[in-house]
Amino acid sequence: MYTQQYGQSFRKHLRAILLSTRYVTRVRLVAPPARCFDSSHFPGLWRAMSPTMVEHNSLDIMCLNKYCNSSSSSSSSENDKKIWTKLKLNLAEDYPRKNAEILSGQYGTNVLMIGAALMLALAHHSPSVKEDHLLSFITSLMILQLVWMLWYMLVRSRHRNTRTEKDVHATTCWIRGGLTLLALLSMIMDVFRIGYYVGYQSCVSAVLGVYPVIHASHTIAQVHFLWFHIKDVIKSFETFERFGVIHAVFTNLLLWSNGVMSEAEHFLNNHKRRLSALGYGNLTIVHTEPLCNCTTSTCAMFSSSLYYLYPFNIEYHIFVSAMLFVMWKNIGRTIDLSSNQKRLATKTQGLTLGPILGLVALASTIGILVVYITHVEGSVQTRRSAISMFYIYGIVMLVFMCSACASGLLIYRADHIPPDTSKNPSRQLDTELLFGSSIGSWFMSWCSIIAVLGASSSPPYRWTNLTYSLLVVLEKCIQNLFIIESLYRRQDDAGRGDPELVASPEIFSVTSSLSKPYNGIFTRAYDTPDRACVAMETEQQESGQVYKCPRKPSEVPVPFGTQVVNTPNIKRQILKNISVFLIMCNISLWILPAFGCRPQYENGLEQEAFGFSIWTTTLNFAVPLNLFYRMHSVASLFEVFRRI
Repeated sequence: MYTQQYGQSFRKHLRAILLSTRYVTRVRLVAPPARCFDSSHFPGLWRAMSPTMVEHNSLDIMCLNKYCNSSSSSSSSENDKKIWTKLKLNLAEDYPRKNAEILSGQYGTNVLMIGAALMLALAHHSPSVKEDHLLSFITSLMILQLVWMLWYMLVRSRHRNTRTEKDVHATTCWIRGGLTLLALLSMIMDVFRIGYYVGYQSCVSAVLGVYPVIHASHTIAQVHFLWFHIKDVIKSFETFERFGVIHAVFTNLLLWSNGVMSEAEHFLNNHKRRLSALGYGNLTIVHTEPLCNCTTSTCAMFSSSLYYLYPFNIEYHIFVSAMLFVMWKNIGRTIDLSSNQKRLATKTQGLTLGPILGLVALASTIGILVVYITHVEGSVQTRRSAISMFYIYGIVMLVFMCSACASGLLIYRADHIPPDTSKNPSRQLDTELLFGSSIGSWFMSWCSIIAVLGASSSPPYRWTNLTYSLLVVLEKCIQNLFIIESLYRRQDDAGRGDPELVASPEIFSVTSSLSKPYNGIFTRAYDTPDRACVAMETEQQESGQVYKCPRKPSEVPVPFGTQVVNTPNIKRQILKNISVFLIMCNISLWILPAFGCRPQYENGLEQEAFGFSIWTTTLNFAVPLNLFYRMHSVASLFEVFRRI
């Protein structure tokens, strides 16, 4: 009893002494010890008065002041050690992945640079580098990609029971269907190449016969890979798979570059022939025909038909490389399940004006193409009228496209919906490709503007060329803004009013499909309000009172012979019509340059300002990018149409 009273009084005095000092910040005293308070039971009593922390059974005193450095330094050092250890662990986890990304990217870039060097030497017609060397290099790359794809598909077939994560945003069925159609046309081009080789096999290299066979096999295997594996998120053999995927990306880029170079050389030779026919001299026309006679009667048909199929082959390879790049970015990625969900089927209700105007634009495009090709090789007056017709048609088309994009942006400004900031490599790549491919058309347009303003001659299409070039710059700016804002716009599924979206009966439920409702005594009224309401309604009816439960729209009985009409969203219908119209217009503007309607070669204004070699080099750079921009805009606008 005495010891307990002594202990309590001692604790009171100790607390008063410690609280009176200006250095103490925290004192925590709990129940006194059960044993006697003698000096043997307090070995740390005097240390408690020093600037440290002493723990003895129930006594816990912390003293922090400017002289108290041991505890703070020890705690800070421990925190530093923890932070450093955590940082080393993070670096150890991310280091192999970053290394694999950098090394695989450098490998693919160097593969592309080797092919580009061979193509430049071949374009210069150097005797040291021939077409056989370039085709042999590309063939070896395709064989290596074939081996990797077969290995990947065999590994996946052996682990078919293991669930593989997939990125639903990587591609869609309609994109893969379009790529399958382009692949079919590419294989027809391979058949023409084989026929061309058979006719000239006595005097050409065997590589010209092996290349189309390997390319056809590569196309078939790659289409199968795109249909069944392009959405895979690879989590095993990540380093090896990164090299395999990036090899496929740059192999397709090299095939695209080879097609672009062959098509540009073909158009350049035709342009030189027309200039020679008009009396321009000092133009060297390169003849690429073999030095022997064809053994069949179809060699000329095969040779001329190849160039009509080049645009499809070019678009096929550039789109495949973009899709494979998305797969490369997805390797080792953790998928966000909340945003990785399939969207509802797109409705076509209210699509009238957009498809009609788009079909009119497409039909007029085909007419302009036929008239231009037939008149551009005629007399000087006929050629000038054909060029003027093209520019007037382009001005009308671009004005309508700018108006449509501006209307869509105004509708978006009226609805204040926050952007979707979730991580999506496919959407990010779409945005980067839109900007990157716009550079070629912008550069070509500004060259035309400078040439028109500084021209000494004044042909009839001079100022229409200026207006057309300015509208090209403006149209791409507005269309890029419309597409990007549509892709990054958060979808308001709650306001759609679609009959497929059934309202959830739960009130306080976050994941009602994952957990069963708790029918306890406290939550029954909240968890099952309908049953509670029905019970109340029954009791009221039994007591003679009238009470009606509030019904959902889907539960209200509808009289026989009547139909429930959903009020369509006018803004959404307008945006869908705008998207369809822009899709058809971009297809039209892709058809014209892809099949030979390129007045930049013919008008003479830019050639007068920049010279023949500089201007043709500019066109060889800008026209392929412009073609890819139009086709990529079609794909992006179709995605916009599905999201609306």
